[in-house]
Amino acid sequence: MPVDPDSKGAASPAATRAAVLAHLDAFNAHSTDRLIAGLHEDVVWATGSDVFQGVRQLRDDVFDQGLWAMQPSLAVRTLLAEEETAAAVLREVLVVQEERREFDIAVFFTVGGGLIRTVTVFREGSADIRS
Repeated sequence: MPVDPDSKGAASPAATRAAVLAHLDAFNAHSTDRLIAGLHEDVVWATGSDVFQGVRQLRDDVFDQGLWAMQPSLAVRTLLAEEETAAAVLREVLVVQEERREFDIAVFFTVGGGLIRTVTVFREGSADIRS
């Protein structure tokens, strides 16, 4: 995934970690507006075979398409940050067809200017959570 070449200098690990943790807090609060506020306008988000580009597509195709009805939550198992990149192992819990499901996911972030620019998600087992 391309990273914006205009990002000025490397972010500190603490700033990158703070951006990721703020994103996770917004996700756990089921706040689309807070999630979007922490993302770069041209964010690239990949999960499974799906790739979403820009905050508008994420809002329209992911966040506003019933995501919050699944009562999702994320818990940090491991979070490593170095300059503009972070890698996390998260425990994802959600409800699909009245069944509680839990997955370990690996997520890779790039951050620039305090905003998340790329997100790549790998889910344990199938990326299709609806099946």
